[in-house]
Amino acid sequence: MKRGIAIGGLATTLILGSASAQAQQTTPLDVVVTIGMLADVVEHVGGECVDVTALMGPGVDPHLYQAGARDVYTLQKADLILYSGYSLEGQLGDVLARFGEIKPTLAVAPASIDKETLITVQDSYGIDPHLWMAVDLWAQTVPTVADALIEQRPGCEAAIRDNAEHYAAQLEALHGWIEASIATIPDTQRILVTAHDAFNYYGRAYGIEVAGIQGISTETETGVADIRNMVDVVVERQVPAMFVESTINPRTVQAVIDAARQRGHEISIGGQLYSDAMDEAGTAGGTYVGMLHANTRHIVEALDGELQPLPDALQDWAERWDIATDQ
Repeated sequence: MKRGIAIGGLATTLILGSASAQAQQTTPLDVVVTIGMLADVVEHVGGECVDVTALMGPGVDPHLYQAGARDVYTLQKADLILYSGYSLEGQLGDVLARFGEIKPTLAVAPASIDKETLITVQDSYGIDPHLWMAVDLWAQTVPTVADALIEQRPGCEAAIRDNAEHYAAQLEALHGWIEASIATIPDTQRILVTAHDAFNYYGRAYGIEVAGIQGISTETETGVADIRNMVDVVVERQVPAMFVESTINPRTVQAVIDAARQRGHEISIGGQLYSDAMDEAGTAGGTYVGMLHANTRHIVEALDGELQPLPDALQDWAERWDIATDQ
């Protein structure tokens, strides 16, 4: 009799265990990411197989971000934690490292991109972490994210692979469109002046000179010498426009504009660029494609270039957000 009870108990345990495993495969994977650009990759690649939470929203500077009690709770609940890496997340990096000891956690950029293709800098960062500014580089995170999701939800592999292929095609098309549009800017005006050095990958990928008032990190203070040096550049080069950034106070850009005016050179603000964060969810700029599209539109229009027609692979994105496909 006791043996029968034992066998019955074992059968019940096996059934419950099987049901639990099946439920895990049908329940969306709880993925917590740090920045919106990475969240966009996970959402597109994971589709219905994931629920994605981004710790840092619009206007948030990842260099200065500090984790609060709610962030720690969110990370504790996560099935998978993904972050960009290369010290982008600043002080949050220590928290992420500790979570990596107890649950699946991955620094996506170092796992995806050959270090030899990265831009080195002479500061505490060592590597410029703003990789999403070059679409061809950021696209290399797609298969890494796909593999990380499949490892946790193998039953979703077919859907995830299909999603990754479609998203990669969009990014390839976006890269080509940016390259073609930037190429229309007259050579003498092909210089991008911003508040801090977040656009070096963009400049290298698309053939435009980049100058930032501040360094790679916004943790450092902008000094009088930084302002003066940038005024010398914009006056000498007769730069027609400078750009503010969504995550940085525009006062340093305005200081350069005011000082250049005193020296007889007028500069306009060519628009607000997305650098370390995207726009609000539910907007075109709240997508990675939209972020780079908006940046490129502002840059090309302010520097007397001509936007090129959007390629076919971006037509669905453009229709969703009511974006003209002829630009």
